[in-house]
Order: sequence, then structure tokens, then C-alpha cells
Amino acid sequence: MNEADALEIMQAAMRTVLIAAGPAVLAGMLVGVIIAFIQALTQIQEMTLTFVPKIVAILLCCGLAAPFIGSQINLFAELVFSRVQSGF
Repeated sequence: MNEADALEIMQAAMRTVLIAAGPAVLAGMLVGVIIAFIQALTQIQEMTLTFVPKIVAILLCCGLAAPFIGSQINLFAELVFSRVQSGF
């Protein structure tokens, strides 16, 4: 294993993390913007009002996107295991 192999695996790992975390981050951002907009319109500045809907949205999104996330992690694991099997 040389530096190019290690760099390729690290790039694949970072790409996998970004793709797998994308749906949850996007859901959290969208709900956060909507709640912030509602708070700005109504001038209700309750701190717990922002956390509970975000947590629920992220959990629902992770539940719905679980097959996609699992497949991305599986693809990365197959890449790494195939590199180990072939001896890099």
C-alpha cells in the first residue's frame, strides 16, 4: 500500500460520509429554516421549539433513508475489502 492507495481510500471514505449524512443534514437544515421563519413571524423565541421538530425530522429522515445509507456504506466496505483481498 502506497500513498496513492491510502489517499484513494480516504477520499472514498469522506465521500461516503458526506453522501450518507446528506439526507439527515438536509432535513435538519430545512426544518431549522422553517422554524426560524415561523419564529421571526410570530416573535416566539422558545428554545425548545427549534430542537424537537429538528430531532423528529432527522429521525424520520434517517428511518426513510436507511436503505440508501446502508447501501452507500456497503459499497465503501466492498471497496475496502476488495482492496485488502487483492493486496492493494
